[in-house]
Amino acid sequence: MSEQITDYSGTDNQILSPAERVGYAVVGLGELTEAELYPAFHLSARSKLTALVTGDREKALVQARQLGLKDEDVYDYDHFEELQHRADVQAVFIVLPNSLHREYTERAAKIGKHVLCEKPLSVSVQDAEAMLSACKAADVLLMTAYRIQYTPHHQAARELMQSGELGRVKLMTAVDVQTEPNEGQWRLKRKLAGGGSLLDVGLYCLNTARFLTGEEPYEVFAYTHSTPGDERFEEVEESVSFTLRFPSGIISSNFCSYGASRHRSVRVLADKANLLLDPAFDYTNLRLKKDTETQVTELLIKEVDQFALELDHFSACVSSGEQPYTPGEEGLQDQRIMEAIYTSAREGRPVHLERFEGRDVFRGRAPAQAERERS
Repeated sequence: MSEQITDYSGTDNQILSPAERVGYAVVGLGELTEAELYPAFHLSARSKLTALVTGDREKALVQARQLGLKDEDVYDYDHFEELQHRADVQAVFIVLPNSLHREYTERAAKIGKHVLCEKPLSVSVQDAEAMLSACKAADVLLMTAYRIQYTPHHQAARELMQSGELGRVKLMTAVDVQTEPNEGQWRLKRKLAGGGSLLDVGLYCLNTARFLTGEEPYEVFAYTHSTPGDERFEEVEESVSFTLRFPSGIISSNFCSYGASRHRSVRVLADKANLLLDPAFDYTNLRLKKDTETQVTELLIKEVDQFALELDHFSACVSSGEQPYTPGEEGLQDQRIMEAIYTSAREGRPVHLERFEGRDVFRGRAPAQAERERS
């Protein structure tokens, strides 16, 4: 059976005029930018695309004209700082290989621009801490682009878990695997990616476990594996299995890989009912089901563009000065945990993390709550 439930988009759908919207420069014009971010700006209610920053000017000029931008709205990386003089660029969206996130966050902060940075926030705890420090010193906002935390299906799953409707949650499993081709792929180069499947698809499993529970894990145990002789994994790991233990007693088992056929799901097991998100991490067509011993119910949730949701949340924060729901601190915490996962796999032992009690230790106010108070 199916059940219609609330709109979890966290927005009042108020569409601002172009003059009222927050202007962005997108830094990095790869596949994600072309396929997802350009349409998201078109669908957004509070955000507008005002500049492009790229290493391929000819490609960017073609795209700029298609997007209604002018040639002078295209900048190369060496002239990034000229954005300082653009009053219509209040923020930058960094969509570059992981190892470049720190450099462009620091450069953006230095010229007074707010920063929305693709995940992972960085390739190390040290880099993430430096990014936070740079933004705080410049009094600009830093948000980690965790689209999952703005997605209606995940918001609904979180509410069902934390409302007690499922009963006491005991176990969670998350899987995010895909086959990564070795065709000049920067994700397979340690210097650019910082790691393999964990920093990319595995991060969805980690961050979603923290988001759904609202808790911080206090222990991790992990294994890594790379197929011998597979040249794709000479520099980065192929697969990771890691288990998280949370203060409430929830155990979360997670699996990620660059070498298995695509599958993305989250299962929540509780003593009254269970949840299944499958697919869980795709950009569209997510499905959420609740099941008991006698009944399976699919929850019909209005789908909204995930990237437009996170863009508009950040734009609202830029306009109000409020801390984002997924600030830099949220990305830093995941970086700490991922480093502990690598340590556990390398040393073959559980690794204890700093223990945090309470919920949403590193998050700002939820988008829906902030929206209600602003209106």
